[in-house]
Amino acid sequence: MTGHSKHPDEILLRRNRCIAAGVFIILCVFIASCIFGKDEQSATKAQEQPAIQTTPDTLAGELPATETPSPAATDGNATGTPAEMQSDKAENLANAQASIVAAIAPENAPEPEIIDSVHIKNQKDVFLAEKIDQMLRRFKPMHSIVLVVEPKSNEIVAWGETKDYKVQNEPDYFTRNTFPAASLAKTITIAAAMESNRYSLNSPIPDRGAHHTLYKNQLRVPENYTGPTIELQDAYAKSANPPLAIIGMNVGASRLKAAAKNLGYNMNFPGGLPGRSNYAPPDSGYGLAEASCGFTEATTLTPLLAAAQVRSILMKKPLEIPWAANLDGYAPKSRIALDVDKFSENTYYGLREAMIRSITNGTARKHISTRNMARKNFNALNIGGKTGSLDGHDPYGRYEWFMGFAQAKEDPSKSLVVVILQVHDLQGYRSQPACQVAAMIINYWAHQNLNKGN
Repeated sequence: MTGHSKHPDEILLRRNRCIAAGVFIILCVFIASCIFGKDEQSATKAQEQPAIQTTPDTLAGELPATETPSPAATDGNATGTPAEMQSDKAENLANAQASIVAAIAPENAPEPEIIDSVHIKNQKDVFLAEKIDQMLRRFKPMHSIVLVVEPKSNEIVAWGETKDYKVQNEPDYFTRNTFPAASLAKTITIAAAMESNRYSLNSPIPDRGAHHTLYKNQLRVPENYTGPTIELQDAYAKSANPPLAIIGMNVGASRLKAAAKNLGYNMNFPGGLPGRSNYAPPDSGYGLAEASCGFTEATTLTPLLAAAQVRSILMKKPLEIPWAANLDGYAPKSRIALDVDKFSENTYYGLREAMIRSITNGTARKHISTRNMARKNFNALNIGGKTGSLDGHDPYGRYEWFMGFAQAKEDPSKSLVVVILQVHDLQGYRSQPACQVAAMIINYWAHQNLNKGN
């Protein structure tokens, strides 16, 4: 879409307004012709009446005799029988009706969308899959992928995808590795920081300048720095670039790469499912800072791997790619053990708490709340996640991520993992935020799974 393109709903609204105006004008013209046409006919009759001579006899009150007009000649414009006149009026009315219908009906009426529900019925959770499909058709993201995984079994239970605003029948974005990880790469940085035993969730980090920028002067921290600081968990939750970059530069590239390996980066998976997600920070300098906070397109992430990372953190288990029995070519058909190590218990705990902090005090707080969820469901769940956004080129647009989890407080075995990636037109329409979509999915799942038997 170009910079001047309009959303289909806006085009449809303008077209309907034009049609309504056209119908109103036609009706006005038709009514006016009926009213003023009679006046013209009366004037014609008056002109056709014989002139009365004002002779002395007429002045005395005696009018000359005139012929009585025949019934057929009572209308100055009528020249046929009553049946013929009735037929003419019926024809005129039919023509007027046809004009109105032509004005109302668009010249190129949009073809009705045919929904292929086969891909919905083949999913594990058909009801959730149908809900996702309805949301995608309603919100119309340019490109998107929605992935829902059951953590205990690590099975894909529902998904949805759009390309060029159209809902797809196959999830080929699952495995695509051209998507920039953006701030989701901050998960690597805090994992490496906690694995180093040099940082905890409450460690104060220098907080210099705006959180969404990354200037070199924001990274130059004086030796005896006494300026503002931010806790590590809040730096992650609020997606603050400079503090995370400072952490990454302090722990070093080797620890970052080791943490990235445990999270599945730079790995070739069996059958290429998913594709290889890339993470290659330089040993020092500004490039290391960029990689540490995700301020680069060079770090890429597939949606399947994002779901695997969240599930690993939630379950405190080594990484495992989500699977599905009926998504041949897009996900593994069964569970496959991977050659990756576990993080320490302290690191898993810290990652989980930092993700929860993103919901309670961070970038996801606005949308994953009682604004988009029933209060009963929101209060019954522990919800964690991470947001990220960055411009990318394959496909071109603004990438917006959410990866997270929801877990019942009373029964932790009831949980789900949600990954959402949307690509928006940089110059045009943007759909609902990924966090809002995630909240609606979690809320629907909670209605179906937490309230049974109540």
